[in-house]
Order: sequence, then C-alpha cells, then structure tokens
Amino acid sequence: MRGSRASAVVLAMVLTTFVAAEPSLPAVAGPADPEPASLVTLTVPDRAALERLVGSGADLTGRVRPQPDGSIRVDAVVTPSRLAELRPLGATLATGTPAPAPEDRGGTKDRIVVERAVWFQSRDGYFLSVEASSSAGADAALTVTWKGKGGATGQVEMVPYVDAGAYLGHQFSVPVPAGVRPDRVTITSAAGGVAEARVGEWPDGERPDRDRPGYQKDFITQYMPPAQLNARVKDLHRRFPALTEIIELPHLTNGYRRHAQALIGTPPGAAVVVTSRAYGSEGGNDLAVELSDPGAADRPLEVVVDGKQVRVSLATDGSGTPVSTAAEVAAAITGAPGSPVTAATYRTDPGAGVLAPAPLTQLSDFLGAPADVSREPWRVLALRIGTHRDGSRTGVLAYAQEHAREWVTPLVTIEAAERLLRNYPRDPATRKLLRRADIFIVPTVNPDGANYSFYDFNAQRKNMTNHCPAAQSDPALRNTWGVDVNRNYAVGSLFDGYFGASANCQSGTYAGPGEHSEPESRNVIWLAETYPNIRFALNVHSYGGYFMWPPGAYRLDGRVTLPRPSRQQEAYFLRSARTILEAIAAERGTVTWPQQTGPVTDVLYSAAGNSADELWYDHGVYGWDFEVGSDLWNPRTGAWEGVGFQPPFAEGHAEAMEFAAGLISLIGVAADYREDR
Repeated sequence: MRGSRASAVVLAMVLTTFVAAEPSLPAVAGPADPEPASLVTLTVPDRAALERLVGSGADLTGRVRPQPDGSIRVDAVVTPSRLAELRPLGATLATGTPAPAPEDRGGTKDRIVVERAVWFQSRDGYFLSVEASSSAGADAALTVTWKGKGGATGQVEMVPYVDAGAYLGHQFSVPVPAGVRPDRVTITSAAGGVAEARVGEWPDGERPDRDRPGYQKDFITQYMPPAQLNARVKDLHRRFPALTEIIELPHLTNGYRRHAQALIGTPPGAAVVVTSRAYGSEGGNDLAVELSDPGAADRPLEVVVDGKQVRVSLATDGSGTPVSTAAEVAAAITGAPGSPVTAATYRTDPGAGVLAPAPLTQLSDFLGAPADVSREPWRVLALRIGTHRDGSRTGVLAYAQEHAREWVTPLVTIEAAERLLRNYPRDPATRKLLRRADIFIVPTVNPDGANYSFYDFNAQRKNMTNHCPAAQSDPALRNTWGVDVNRNYAVGSLFDGYFGASANCQSGTYAGPGEHSEPESRNVIWLAETYPNIRFALNVHSYGGYFMWPPGAYRLDGRVTLPRPSRQQEAYFLRSARTILEAIAAERGTVTWPQQTGPVTDVLYSAAGNSADELWYDHGVYGWDFEVGSDLWNPRTGAWEGVGFQPPFAEGHAEAMEFAAGLISLIGVAADYREDR
C-alpha cells in the first residue's frame, strides 16, 4: 500500500526514542517540547508503595516482580519530572541485586500450607514455581528446599505477597532454574513450621496436535500501523468471502488529529498558548500569529484577523513601551471577531507578565505521520469468521491494542485469522473449528493512539481525545493527553469507587470524564450487545507474560473485589487456561508462569473499569486477558529479562506466533462450550 515505505522510515526513527530499562533519564526538554519518556524498572519498598503508584495514575506495565527483601520491582514509562513525582511515593530506579529476606525469629511455630508446587520445562530447561501460605502471615520467613532426579537439590527463599494490606501468601519472586525435573519440595519457616509436597507439572493441559500435515502458519512480516491492519482485514474478506464478513463498528473515533498550537513568549508569566479552533488538518496548521510593537505611544491593544494570520498590536504607555500582559493578550485574541484561534495563559499562571513583540509564528498540530495517514475519524473494523455466522454457534471475540504502544498485540489476531482461513481448505481440525464457532476479530480497538505511537510518541498508551482544560493543554504536554481505553468501561470503575484508575487527565490510567465516554470502549460493548452469542472474549495486551480473568478490580478500603466467580466457574477458567497455555508453549517453549495465571486482582493489581470485567459481569462473557511478551531467560546472567512493548521484530514475531496459537486454542475451548457444560 502507498504508506508502507514512509511508515517504515518513521518506525525506524521512533524506535530510537523509546529507551528500555535505562539507569538514568535524559534531561528535561525545553518549554515548548514534550519531555522525553523512558521505559525503566522502578523499585518500591513494599506493596503499599506499589498501591500508591497505581493510585497516582503512574503509567505502569504488567511486569511486576516481588523481591526476596520484600521490595517490588515494576516496569514503568516515566519522564524525568514524573519520576521526581513518584520518588516521594517510595519509587526509585532499580539497581543491583535485592537484599535477602530478613529472618523471622519469632518463638511461635507457624502452620504452612502448600498452595501449589509445579515444574515446567521451557526451551531453557526445567524451572520450579512454588506458592504457599503461613499462619504467621507476611511476617513469616519461608524457605523451599527441592529435590530431583539423581539427588539434585536446591534452596530458594520465598517472598510474601501482600496486596492492599491483605496477605495473599508467599511465592517465588520468579520461577527458579532447577537443572533437572524437581520431584518434591519441603517448605520450612524460621518460626518452625514445615510442609512437604510432591511437585506437579505445569500447565498440564490438553496437548495440542502438532503433527498436522500441510498446516500453514507464519503470515506476518512486520509491525503494522492501523491502515495496514484494516487493509489486511479487507484483503482476507476479499480472499475468503464465503467464510467471512466485515463488521463496521458504529462509533467513529476522534481521528488522528489535533488542534494546531503555538507557544508565544517566555513562560510561565509572559507567555500565551494559542490554539486553532479547527483541527490542524482542517486549516489550523495554516494559521499564524504575530505580536507587534505599534511604534507609537498610548496605543490600545488591537487584534486584526487578516485571512490566515492573526496580528496583535500590543498596547503601549506614554513612552511607547509595550505594556500588554499575557492575560490581556489571551483575552483579546480569543474575543476578536472572527478569530480562528483561542488563547490562554501558560498553564496555571495568571499571566501578569508583559509580552514582548514576537515575529509571525506558525501554528502546528505537531503530528508527524505521512500525509497519506488519514486524519479523519476512524471506522474500526471487525472480521467475522465462520461457516455459520447466524448466531447459532458460540461466539468468540478477540480484540487488541486498547493500549496504543502494544504493537505485538494486533499481530496475534491477524496471524490467528490467517491460520484459520488459509488452513480451512486443507486441515480437517480447522474446518471443524470454523463450523462450530463464530469468531469476531478486532485487530486494533484504538487506531488513533496506535497511529500516534507509530509516528509521534511510541510510548503512547491512551487514545487521542484530549479532555484536559487549557491549563493542561500547551504543546509540551501533548504526550500526556488521552483516555486509557481499558479504564473507561462501566463495571468496577473509578466512578463506582474501585481502585486502579485516575481522574487526572494527564495520568497514564486516566479513566475519562465518565464511563463509556470514549467511542473505543463503546465499540467493544456494542459487539457484546449486538451479538449475544458471544460467550468468550480475549483482550490481547502486552507485556509481561500473564493470562488472567475477572475479577479485575477492588475497592481499596478493605480490598473488596468485584464478586468472584463461583467455584465451578473458577475451575473452568483455570482448566481452560491450562489447555490454552499448552498451545502457547508448543510454539517455541514459552511457558506462562503459574503465579501469573489467575484473576487479575490475585496476580497483578486492581484495574478499575477494564473491559473483561464489564463483559463478564454485565454480559456473561468469559473474559480473558493475555499479556503477551513473557520474560526471556538469559543463561549468561542467570536472570529473567523483560521484552518491552516493541521488541525487535524477531521477538515480536515469535510472540505473535505463540499467542496466535493460544487464541486458536481458546476458540477450540469455546467450540466445546455447549458440550462441556
């Protein structure tokens, strides 16, 4: 397509600006430019400090790692000033190796319960994961000793998991290498408690059929911006019209567009922010503003609109010196008849400073995508796949890129769609699947934010709708605008009193001005309401290697979660997860950790207003979340390492391959649903 070459060039430039896991941050930018952002690893002293970060609206990833000394490491996207704001909450840049856990020297013997002890074999060998609880709670110091074949043995300290003040048990910080398959574990407490258990296999689900002659896969070759994703969806429909249809979702997005702006003067006191009434792409970028000295004494402040130019003649005193303040100039520009622009003082400053003359200054929307990237409101597409698309089959919804910077996630859905359609003529298992399931695939829920991530600021999480007031809307803040689509839903939301979203319009987890304020969230729910046969949904996110389901939010006071699924439903979630995780592991040996498989509130943190909760509680849809991009084991350093939102494409490709297999496995679970009940 026409934009491919330009897109590739821009992509190469963008990738150089988003730095992963840096030990330090770049200097603060100038007053008219956004601060640079970095992906870093933060350390907080305990879970309470992590909750403070979540409550502040910090832009955290899903990669949360408890440490033996009780501290927690979490990856986050921060600017220098945002890092400074997080430091008083207990956050520091992670360095070095955490200290060992302190010994518990209490005199009362505690009771230990082994909740789960499992081994898994990945492409890097055998690993052990253990979860247990102590009657002494978080104060207990637990040690695991394991034994395996040939007398192999090892010892690992456990870390307490405390969330919102509630003790949830002890676990390993990360799975530990075992060399051989572990057989038994003994957990001992510094207080005298002891428990033993046999080690089981993980995920121990139904094995996928790997030997299918002629089965085709590997259909993606690059990261794809929204225009290419839509083109791919249309191409699949054109190639397979009998098996597909395209659904145009009803709610148009804001579009990849912004109002043009200019900062004129010297902030904070002697500056104005000028904003076009029209979007930059609709004429705002053609406007210019000039502040001039009339060259005479006792002249009034005047504003003249001359076509696309706004000329401001500053007021002077008796000596001919300009005396117009920023506040006066802002009011005059905004109130001038026929003015194509508005103006405001800089942020919260009252604007008492006197403005100096300024040459003709061109406004800009600061958007860097090629001209062939549409600035118009976007029509989100869903590709419906199946031989019986009449509501008679169990429906499965797969949707990706609620968060713009998660470039791997649309590839998961496209790769899965390609496998389903291209293997239908030759693979009996695929034919059976398409006869028994009704599949809805939305590769990009948030195309506007995705375009901004590809072409302007690749750390962009949110959409592009700016709800901030003028005091928070100067050009240097443009990377902070938008709504977190996955905090904008109507169950367990910020507006219902749940934790894990922000009311601050500049926050990474800004929930918006109200539930469903954004077309992106309304589109997802429209699908569930319009097609009631949808009983399963998979929300594809990155990164960190999680597989989760509701409840996804709790009230902070007392850690009161949304109602938990019944025991039978919980068992179904977990049993299905094990089968799906087997399919993922079969691709290249990546195993999703057991401690990162479960309800969101149990394995991650509270995420108020997320989509899976609304689908589950309001529509009865089994809602799952992938966090693709599992940590990679580095045998040289003996450590697990995070992959980031936009890893080199070779890694992104591998993640798409394995999680596409997981998505197809979930479709198989859905196809079995009627019989399985």
